[in-house]
Amino acid sequence: MNARSSIDKPARERVIDAANRLFYREGIRAVSVDAVAADAGVTKKTLYYHFKSKDDLVAEYLTSRDQPNLKLFETWFDSAQGDAADKVEAIFVELARSARHPKWRGCGFLRTAAELANLPGHPAMKIGSAHKKAFEGWLAARFLQDGIDSPEAIARQVVLLMDGAFSTMLVHRDADYAEEAGRAAKSIVRASFGAQPSR
Repeated sequence: MNARSSIDKPARERVIDAANRLFYREGIRAVSVDAVAADAGVTKKTLYYHFKSKDDLVAEYLTSRDQPNLKLFETWFDSAQGDAADKVEAIFVELARSARHPKWRGCGFLRTAAELANLPGHPAMKIGSAHKKAFEGWLAARFLQDGIDSPEAIARQVVLLMDGAFSTMLVHRDADYAEEAGRAAKSIVRASFGAQPSR
């Protein structure tokens, strides 16, 4: 995006874009409202016109990431070849590829939850929880379509592997963990087909 098109964006949208860049890169506690306003090219007064508080801005930051992230997982799943087990593994393979990018900083939802662990009632915590539940629900629905036994339980197991991979990669800076988690997820899903032959 060039500078001109950025300036032409509404102020509220520019603030959300700036929050996305800064909060994801540096963390929510490390970034001040002044820094977000400066990055967005607006005054602090303008920022507070659109957002009552930094807490509201943090919540909007996660809200803006919700649907794009879910859509990305869906695209990775749908574009992969094979059965549901292969498609689940593909999500982890693509996640590993993303994690190898130098600008990757982990899962924005998990990092925010870690920073707000002592504030369970924070609106951002609720948004993060809803996002994770939405992914789990979507996965369970796909598994149900494919005739997988206990689709909700299998979806939950895959989510545990995924969030474990996110956390472990962040600690070790090693994307191989996502690929290993993908192989484990594939085995779990494949086994859930029971006696059905691999398709």
